Amino acid sequence: MPRSPNKSLPEAGSSPDPATGYALLPVHVQRDGAASDTQDYVAEEVPVALIVNGQPHVVMMATPGDLEDFALGFCLSEAIVTSAGEVESLTVNALDNGYEIGLRIPAERAALLADRRRNLVGRSGCGLCGSETIAEAMRPAPHVPAGLPISSAALHRALHELRERQPINAVTGATHAAAWADAAGKLLLVREDVGRHNALDKLIGAMSSAHIDSARGFAVITSRASYEMVLKAATVCMPLLAAISAPTALAVRMAEEAGLSLIGYARGGNHVIYACPARLSDTAPLPTSIETVSA
Repeated sequence: MPRSPNKSLPEAGSSPDPATGYALLPVHVQRDGAASDTQDYVAEEVPVALIVNGQPHVVMMATPGDLEDFALGFCLSEAIVTSAGEVESLTVNALDNGYEIGLRIPAERAALLADRRRNLVGRSGCGLCGSETIAEAMRPAPHVPAGLPISSAALHRALHELRERQPINAVTGATHAAAWADAAGKLLLVREDVGRHNALDKLIGAMSSAHIDSARGFAVITSRASYEMVLKAATVCMPLLAAISAPTALAVRMAEEAGLSLIGYARGGNHVIYACPARLSDTAPLPTSIETVSA
Protein backbone atom coordinates (compact mmCIF):
# COMPACT_ATOMS: atom_id res chain seq x y z
CA MET A 1 0.00 0.00 0.00
CA PRO A 2 1.41 3.43 -0.86
CA ARG A 3 2.72 5.19 2.21
CA SER A 4 1.60 8.57 3.48
CA PRO A 5 3.76 11.54 2.38
CA ASN A 6 3.98 12.47 6.07
CA LYS A 7 5.63 9.17 6.96
CA SER A 8 9.07 9.49 8.50
CA LEU A 9 11.62 9.26 5.69
CA PRO A 10 15.26 8.19 5.64
CA GLU A 11 17.95 10.78 5.14
CA ALA A 12 18.47 11.58 1.47
CA GLY A 13 21.32 14.05 1.37
CA SER A 14 21.28 17.22 -0.66
CA SER A 15 21.55 15.49 -4.05
CA PRO A 16 20.01 12.00 -4.17
CA ASP A 17 21.67 9.55 -6.54
CA PRO A 18 19.19 8.47 -9.27
CA ALA A 19 20.64 4.96 -9.09
CA THR A 20 18.99 4.55 -5.69
CA GLY A 21 15.70 4.37 -7.54
CA TYR A 22 14.01 7.44 -6.06
CA ALA A 23 14.23 11.22 -5.84
CA LEU A 24 13.29 13.64 -3.06
CA LEU A 25 10.80 16.16 -4.44
CA PRO A 26 8.71 19.01 -2.99
CA VAL A 27 5.01 18.22 -2.61
CA HIS A 28 1.88 20.01 -1.41
CA VAL A 29 -0.25 17.86 0.91
CA GLN A 30 -3.96 18.27 1.61
CA ARG A 31 -5.12 16.10 4.51
CA ASP A 32 -8.04 16.34 6.92
CA GLY A 33 -8.77 19.90 5.86
CA ALA A 34 -5.20 21.10 6.44
CA ALA A 35 -2.54 21.94 3.87
CA SER A 36 1.24 21.72 4.15
CA ASP A 37 4.34 21.88 1.99
CA THR A 38 6.83 19.09 2.54
CA GLN A 39 9.05 16.65 0.64
CA ASP A 40 8.39 13.13 -0.57
CA TYR A 41 10.36 10.30 -2.10
CA VAL A 42 9.18 9.51 -5.63
CA ALA A 43 10.25 6.51 -7.69
CA GLU A 44 12.59 7.22 -10.59
CA GLU A 45 11.68 6.17 -14.14
CA VAL A 46 14.14 6.64 -16.98
CA PRO A 47 14.53 5.43 -20.58
CA VAL A 48 16.92 2.52 -20.97
CA ALA A 49 18.03 1.73 -24.53
CA LEU A 50 19.32 -1.74 -25.43
CA ILE A 51 21.77 -1.69 -28.34
CA VAL A 52 22.52 -5.17 -29.71
CA ASN A 53 25.62 -5.56 -31.89
CA GLY A 54 25.52 -1.85 -32.60
CA GLN A 55 21.86 -1.81 -33.63
CA PRO A 56 19.08 -0.24 -31.51
CA HIS A 57 16.68 -2.93 -30.34
CA VAL A 58 14.38 -1.56 -27.66
CA VAL A 59 13.88 1.37 -25.29
CA MET A 60 12.24 0.47 -21.99
CA MET A 61 11.19 2.75 -19.15
CA ALA A 62 12.75 1.37 -15.99
CA THR A 63 14.06 2.11 -12.52
CA PRO A 64 17.76 3.00 -12.86
CA GLY A 65 19.28 0.24 -10.79
CA ASP A 66 20.52 -3.31 -11.44
CA LEU A 67 20.64 -2.50 -15.15
CA GLU A 68 23.18 -5.23 -15.94
CA ASP A 69 20.74 -7.73 -14.45
CA PHE A 70 17.92 -6.17 -16.45
CA ALA A 71 19.73 -6.40 -19.78
CA LEU A 72 20.85 -9.99 -19.25
CA GLY A 73 17.45 -11.06 -17.95
CA PHE A 74 15.66 -9.37 -20.84
CA CYS A 75 17.85 -11.19 -23.35
CA LEU A 76 17.16 -14.53 -21.66
CA SER A 77 13.44 -14.10 -21.06
CA GLU A 78 12.84 -12.77 -24.58
CA ALA A 79 14.84 -15.67 -26.08
CA ILE A 80 17.33 -13.29 -27.70
CA VAL A 81 19.99 -15.65 -26.34
CA THR A 82 19.63 -19.15 -24.94
CA SER A 83 22.25 -18.78 -22.22
CA ALA A 84 24.21 -16.07 -20.47
CA GLY A 85 27.36 -17.37 -22.15
CA GLU A 86 26.07 -16.05 -25.48
CA VAL A 87 26.28 -12.49 -24.18
CA GLU A 88 29.84 -11.73 -25.18
CA SER A 89 29.94 -8.27 -23.60
CA LEU A 90 27.59 -5.92 -21.74
CA THR A 91 28.27 -2.27 -20.96
CA VAL A 92 26.05 0.32 -19.27
CA ASN A 93 26.54 3.97 -20.16
CA ALA A 94 24.81 6.84 -18.37
CA LEU A 95 23.41 9.55 -20.64
CA ASP A 96 22.02 12.97 -19.75
CA ASN A 97 18.46 11.69 -19.87
CA GLY A 98 18.74 7.94 -19.40
CA TYR A 99 20.96 4.92 -19.95
CA GLU A 100 22.27 3.01 -22.95
CA ILE A 101 23.21 -0.65 -22.63
CA GLY A 102 25.44 -2.13 -25.30
CA LEU A 103 25.43 -5.89 -25.84
CA ARG A 104 27.43 -8.16 -28.12
CA ILE A 105 25.91 -11.51 -29.05
CA PRO A 106 26.90 -14.11 -31.68
CA ALA A 107 26.26 -13.04 -35.26
CA GLU A 108 23.77 -15.83 -35.84
CA ARG A 109 21.72 -14.71 -32.86
CA ALA A 110 21.82 -11.11 -34.04
CA ALA A 111 20.60 -12.24 -37.48
CA LEU A 112 17.63 -14.03 -35.92
CA LEU A 113 16.89 -10.93 -33.88
CA ALA A 114 16.96 -8.76 -36.98
CA ASP A 115 14.48 -11.12 -38.61
CA ARG A 116 12.08 -10.50 -35.75
CA ARG A 117 12.17 -6.76 -36.57
CA ARG A 118 11.24 -5.88 -33.02
CA ASN A 119 12.38 -2.28 -32.62
CA LEU A 120 9.98 -0.76 -30.11
CA VAL A 121 9.47 1.66 -27.28
CA GLY A 122 8.34 -0.15 -24.14
CA ARG A 123 6.51 1.58 -21.34
CA SER A 124 7.15 0.40 -17.79
CA GLY A 125 3.78 -1.37 -17.74
CA CYS A 126 4.24 -2.92 -21.17
CA GLY A 127 5.29 -6.48 -21.84
CA LEU A 128 4.60 -7.30 -25.49
CA CYS A 129 4.12 -3.84 -27.00
CA GLY A 130 5.78 -3.57 -30.38
CA SER A 131 5.45 -7.18 -31.50
CA GLU A 132 4.59 -7.04 -35.17
CA THR A 133 2.61 -10.28 -35.49
CA ILE A 134 0.36 -12.39 -33.29
CA ALA A 135 2.66 -15.36 -33.82
CA GLU A 136 5.61 -13.34 -32.51
CA ALA A 137 3.70 -12.12 -29.47
CA MET A 138 2.32 -15.58 -28.74
CA ARG A 139 5.50 -17.62 -29.06
CA PRO A 140 5.14 -20.99 -27.32
CA ALA A 141 6.81 -21.47 -23.95
CA PRO A 142 9.09 -24.44 -23.31
CA HIS A 143 7.98 -27.15 -20.91
CA VAL A 144 9.47 -26.45 -17.49
CA PRO A 145 11.31 -29.04 -15.37
CA ALA A 146 9.63 -30.96 -12.59
CA GLY A 147 11.39 -28.93 -9.89
CA LEU A 148 11.10 -29.58 -6.17
CA PRO A 149 7.94 -29.92 -4.07
CA ILE A 150 6.97 -26.66 -2.37
CA SER A 151 4.89 -26.44 0.80
CA SER A 152 2.37 -23.73 1.58
CA ALA A 153 4.51 -22.82 4.58
CA ALA A 154 7.53 -22.25 2.31
CA LEU A 155 5.45 -20.17 -0.10
CA HIS A 156 4.17 -17.85 2.61
CA ARG A 157 7.53 -17.64 4.33
CA ALA A 158 8.91 -16.17 1.10
CA LEU A 159 6.00 -13.76 0.75
CA HIS A 160 6.35 -12.61 4.36
CA GLU A 161 10.09 -12.03 3.94
CA LEU A 162 9.51 -10.14 0.69
CA ARG A 163 7.58 -7.42 2.50
CA GLU A 164 10.80 -6.44 4.29
CA ARG A 165 13.03 -6.68 1.22
CA GLN A 166 11.70 -3.84 -0.94
CA PRO A 167 13.66 -0.70 0.03
CA ILE A 168 12.52 1.43 -2.92
CA ASN A 169 8.86 0.57 -2.45
CA ALA A 170 9.20 1.16 1.29
CA VAL A 171 9.85 4.85 0.70
CA THR A 172 7.92 5.43 -2.54
CA GLY A 173 5.06 2.94 -2.58
CA ALA A 174 5.45 2.80 -6.37
CA THR A 175 7.56 -0.21 -7.37
CA HIS A 176 7.03 -3.90 -8.01
CA ALA A 177 9.32 -6.67 -6.81
CA ALA A 178 10.26 -10.10 -8.08
CA ALA A 179 12.05 -12.55 -5.81
CA TRP A 180 13.55 -16.02 -5.96
CA ALA A 181 13.23 -18.42 -3.04
CA ASP A 182 14.70 -21.83 -2.40
CA ALA A 183 12.41 -24.80 -1.81
CA ALA A 184 12.26 -23.96 1.91
CA GLY A 185 10.98 -20.45 1.20
CA LYS A 186 14.19 -18.56 1.99
CA LEU A 187 14.63 -15.57 -0.32
CA LEU A 188 17.90 -15.67 -2.22
CA LEU A 189 17.41 -12.66 -4.52
CA VAL A 190 15.04 -9.69 -4.80
CA ARG A 191 14.84 -7.07 -7.52
CA GLU A 192 12.60 -3.97 -7.76
CA ASP A 193 11.39 -1.81 -10.63
CA VAL A 194 8.51 0.48 -11.56
CA GLY A 195 7.66 -2.11 -14.23
CA ARG A 196 6.60 -5.60 -13.18
CA HIS A 197 8.16 -7.11 -16.31
CA ASN A 198 11.39 -5.24 -15.63
CA ALA A 199 11.51 -6.50 -12.04
CA LEU A 200 11.20 -10.08 -13.27
CA ASP A 201 13.85 -9.55 -15.95
CA LYS A 202 16.20 -8.09 -13.33
CA LEU A 203 15.61 -11.15 -11.17
CA ILE A 204 16.27 -13.51 -14.09
CA GLY A 205 19.51 -11.72 -14.90
CA ALA A 206 20.64 -11.76 -11.28
CA MET A 207 19.88 -15.48 -11.02
CA SER A 208 21.92 -16.19 -14.13
CA SER A 209 24.89 -14.18 -12.86
CA ALA A 210 24.71 -15.98 -9.50
CA HIS A 211 24.45 -19.38 -11.23
CA ILE A 212 21.22 -20.22 -9.42
CA ASP A 213 19.46 -23.35 -10.67
CA SER A 214 15.93 -22.27 -11.61
CA ALA A 215 14.65 -25.81 -11.08
CA ARG A 216 15.37 -25.72 -7.35
CA GLY A 217 13.01 -23.06 -6.05
CA PHE A 218 10.22 -20.69 -7.04
CA ALA A 219 9.48 -17.07 -7.90
CA VAL A 220 7.15 -14.63 -6.15
CA ILE A 221 5.98 -11.34 -7.67
CA THR A 222 4.11 -8.34 -6.25
CA SER A 223 1.82 -7.92 -9.23
CA ARG A 224 -0.77 -9.72 -11.31
CA ALA A 225 0.35 -12.79 -13.22
CA SER A 226 -0.24 -11.82 -16.83
CA TYR A 227 0.61 -13.90 -19.87
CA GLU A 228 3.97 -12.16 -20.37
CA MET A 229 5.06 -12.89 -16.80
CA VAL A 230 4.26 -16.59 -17.22
CA LEU A 231 6.03 -16.68 -20.59
CA LYS A 232 9.17 -15.08 -19.16
CA ALA A 233 9.17 -17.48 -16.18
CA ALA A 234 8.66 -20.54 -18.37
CA THR A 235 11.30 -19.42 -20.88
CA VAL A 236 13.96 -19.59 -18.16
CA CYS A 237 12.51 -22.83 -16.73
CA MET A 238 11.00 -21.58 -13.46
CA PRO A 239 8.70 -24.38 -12.20
CA LEU A 240 6.45 -22.21 -10.03
CA LEU A 241 5.33 -18.57 -10.12
CA ALA A 242 3.31 -17.06 -7.28
CA ALA A 243 1.65 -13.65 -7.55
CA ILE A 244 -0.01 -11.59 -4.83
CA SER A 245 -2.71 -10.58 -7.31
CA ALA A 246 -4.79 -12.41 -9.91
CA PRO A 247 -3.68 -14.13 -13.11
CA THR A 248 -5.30 -13.72 -16.50
CA ALA A 249 -7.06 -16.58 -18.25
CA LEU A 250 -4.41 -16.57 -20.98
CA ALA A 251 -1.70 -16.82 -18.31
CA VAL A 252 -3.45 -19.84 -16.78
CA ARG A 253 -3.69 -21.60 -20.15
CA MET A 254 -0.04 -20.84 -20.90
CA ALA A 255 1.02 -22.17 -17.49
CA GLU A 256 -0.92 -25.40 -18.03
CA GLU A 257 0.66 -25.92 -21.44
CA ALA A 258 4.16 -25.25 -20.08
CA GLY A 259 3.68 -27.35 -16.95
CA LEU A 260 4.31 -24.34 -14.72
CA SER A 261 2.56 -24.12 -11.36
CA LEU A 262 0.74 -20.79 -11.24
CA ILE A 263 -0.49 -19.32 -7.97
CA GLY A 264 -2.51 -16.16 -7.48
CA TYR A 265 -3.95 -14.20 -4.55
CA ALA A 266 -0.93 -15.33 -2.49
CA ARG A 267 -1.26 -13.14 0.57
CA GLY A 268 -2.39 -13.21 4.17
CA GLY A 269 -1.56 -16.90 4.50
CA ASN A 270 -3.91 -17.83 1.65
CA HIS A 271 -3.45 -18.62 -2.03
CA VAL A 272 -5.23 -20.05 -5.06
CA ILE A 273 -3.60 -22.58 -7.39
CA TYR A 274 -4.63 -21.95 -10.99
CA ALA A 275 -2.39 -24.39 -12.85
CA CYS A 276 -0.36 -27.54 -12.16
CA PRO A 277 -1.08 -28.07 -8.44
CA ALA A 278 1.03 -31.21 -8.08
CA ARG A 279 4.18 -29.29 -7.08
CA LEU A 280 2.45 -28.01 -3.94
CA SER A 281 3.20 -30.71 -1.40
CA ASP A 282 0.10 -29.98 0.71
CA THR A 283 -2.44 -29.05 -1.97
CA ALA A 284 -5.97 -28.49 -0.71
CA PRO A 285 -9.09 -28.57 -2.91
CA LEU A 286 -9.62 -25.38 -4.90
CA PRO A 287 -12.62 -23.18 -4.14
CA THR A 288 -15.63 -24.08 -6.28
CA SER A 289 -16.77 -20.59 -7.28
CA ILE A 290 -15.21 -17.45 -8.68
CA GLU A 291 -17.03 -15.40 -6.05
CA THR A 292 -15.32 -17.36 -3.26
CA VAL A 293 -11.86 -16.97 -4.83
CA SER A 294 -12.17 -13.27 -5.62
CA ALA A 295 -13.80 -12.18 -2.38
